[in-house]
Amino acid sequence: MPVTLLIRRIHLYVGLLIAPSVLFFALTGALQLFGLHEARDGYRPAPVVERLGELHKNQRFALKETRPEAPALHVALPGSAPTKEDAEAPTPLREILLKWTFLSVALGLVLSTGLGLWIALTSPRTTANHWILLAFGVLLPLAILVL
Repeated sequence: MPVTLLIRRIHLYVGLLIAPSVLFFALTGALQLFGLHEARDGYRPAPVVERLGELHKNQRFALKETRPEAPALHVALPGSAPTKEDAEAPTPLREILLKWTFLSVALGLVLSTGLGLWIALTSPRTTANHWILLAFGVLLPLAILVL
């Protein structure tokens, strides 16, 4: 078998196996760019969005435990968690531009992965092995999650 054919086959098999996770991380990462997975003043995400964010960040499909807010008794140090005053400050333009750039990258990754799956699964050479690898890529993380 020529090396290029071997490389293409490896690429196909690995792509089918990891595509479900790539799609998951691209989509949940896109939600996290704008904090859509976390509750804040006047906004409460859907429970499934919260759980997916928790799964993305901490590998748990559970809602975060909510703790009552403690009164602010400390002085903010550089690099510490933002305060309410910080939250009201305008977002710098570079941060906004980076978020939209990364959102575009995440959506491009979803599109590219989706097209790759379509090409792989509609090819005349598609075999049961291709479907099995894709199913394994979906079921393995789910099986580990319920352990």
